[in-house]
Amino acid sequence: MRHLDWPGCFNVRDLGGLPTHDGGSTAWGAIVRGDAPDRLTAEGWSALAAAGIRTVIDLRHECGDAGRPVVPVPLDDPGDTEFWRRWGGGLDCTPLYYGAFLETFPSRVGRVIAAVADAPAGGVLVHCEGGRDRTGLVVMVLLALVGVRAEAIAADYALSTERLEPVWAELGVGDQTGKIAAFLAPRCNGAGGRRCRA
Repeated sequence: MRHLDWPGCFNVRDLGGLPTHDGGSTAWGAIVRGDAPDRLTAEGWSALAAAGIRTVIDLRHECGDAGRPVVPVPLDDPGDTEFWRRWGGGLDCTPLYYGAFLETFPSRVGRVIAAVADAPAGGVLVHCEGGRDRTGLVVMVLLALVGVRAEAIAADYALSTERLEPVWAELGVGDQTGKIAAFLAPRCNGAGGRRCRA
């Protein structure tokens, strides 16, 4: 089962078992994606340890205090006002900005990939706040690098939609699914919505 039940977190899953172009699959227990472990209960931290996680990579520039050692590798640079003038305000909470981010900040993404590659033996947890957008962008790159099929990468990303409803409730911001769909609708057209514009 890819979903991991860590009390206090809601959007945690093992990236193992995903099909690759060469007919193989990704390793179980190597990389886990998730929402912020700040909310984990003591039982949740025990579950994280039992899953073999030895490195926790925090992608947030607003890093919280998870109460455990983490490797902070902030993905965003909020000081780059030119980029966020165009891509903030909702676009940054959708896949629409991923391509532009990769083109503008390749070194930032590279630092995260290097942190994963350089991690000591054991599993790696990569997370942001909700485990969908910053984590989603990094995970898409990681999975593409090991040859995971595009449809499997997209399907993994989509799993966060259903998992995040309780996170929004926990954060007191309400379910974002409808808002995101409404935001994307006028910006996507043709080919089933696969061609999107900012």
